[in-house]
Amino acid sequence: MLQINNMNVYYGNIQALKGVSLEITEGEIVTLIGANGAGKSTLLKTISGLLKPKQGEIVFEGESIGGKVAQAIVKKGISHVPEGRRVFSNMTVEENLELGAYLRKDKQGIREDFENVYQLFPRLFERKKQQAGTLSGGEQQMLAMGRALMARPRLLLLDEPSMGLAPLLVKTIFRIIEEINQSGTTILLVEQNANMALSIAHRAYVIETGRIVSAGTAEELNQSDQIRNAYLGGH
Repeated sequence: MLQINNMNVYYGNIQALKGVSLEITEGEIVTLIGANGAGKSTLLKTISGLLKPKQGEIVFEGESIGGKVAQAIVKKGISHVPEGRRVFSNMTVEENLELGAYLRKDKQGIREDFENVYQLFPRLFERKKQQAGTLSGGEQQMLAMGRALMARPRLLLLDEPSMGLAPLLVKTIFRIIEEINQSGTTILLVEQNANMALSIAHRAYVIETGRIVSAGTAEELNQSDQIRNAYLGGH
């Protein structure tokens, strides 16, 4: 579904991604784990068109999308839930969700997706007329995910969905990520909570200082001493 081949990305003169290659098959949850500053968010921003790769290619469903504008990439079927949620705080929950569907014209389908999002996140339905800025961190995370789902993506990019959330809420968010995947959406998950990420992912990549240094099934990485010691708090 998604293939990245030998991609290099720079911020000015600083190289943030170095020859990154990875692939995602339809229906998977693939997680990307790594320390702060390793290049995880840069990778998602480059896939979604917020950054342009200097070299390499990004192929989505057989079509090269590297360097296309973000709007065109959303239209192709990729939605990005950014780190820090980035909801529109002066707008209501409902208005934020509407914005997620701004490229769509199918009114009936949009109504159905409103229902689907409210079923997935009942808390958002209770707060639909409330300003997004007044929501808790967990509710804002739900809203950011709901907004991305309103575009009906085939591939959902999630950047640090558990950041700053209480442990109980983290479990809820990860359960919902699994539900989204089971309903047919492929997911690329960037997450510092490597234990949680590997518990729901099919496959994983490890990134260090802009390079992919390890890849395998979630189970393989879970059992690797090197990965356990670096990211999973040892044995």
